[in-house]
Amino acid sequence: MIDHVGLVVSGYERSREFYRSVLAPLGGELVMEVTAEQTGDGSHAGFGMHGRPTFWIGTSHNAHSGSVHVAFTAPDRDAVRAFHRLALEAGATDNGAPGLRPHYHEHYYGAFVLDPDGHNIEAVCHSPE
Repeated sequence: MIDHVGLVVSGYERSREFYRSVLAPLGGELVMEVTAEQTGDGSHAGFGMHGRPTFWIGTSHNAHSGSVHVAFTAPDRDAVRAFHRLALEAGATDNGAPGLRPHYHEHYYGAFVLDPDGHNIEAVCHSPE
């Protein structure tokens, strides 16, 4: 089980707003921010549901950005489609349009995008339509 996932980003404000937009249809929201002044080494934003940050982005002098895959659970297929559309509008690159991926399992409905730093981000619904 995953407690939280963190990504190093090259542009804090840009990425914070990107994730604020694309996670909204999935029920995610900005839960916590830690500023560079507080850490002495970069700013961090925690996104999650019900007040619990489980997905973090941030900058650091001691880390480098890289490609990571993160899959977010979507409540239904409409949310997967909204995630994909909003991600593209927010500047992501398409990496797999919304659709069934039966090679994973019969009801696997996902969409993939590359975020502003090239991370492979997915929204997935496992329920039948």
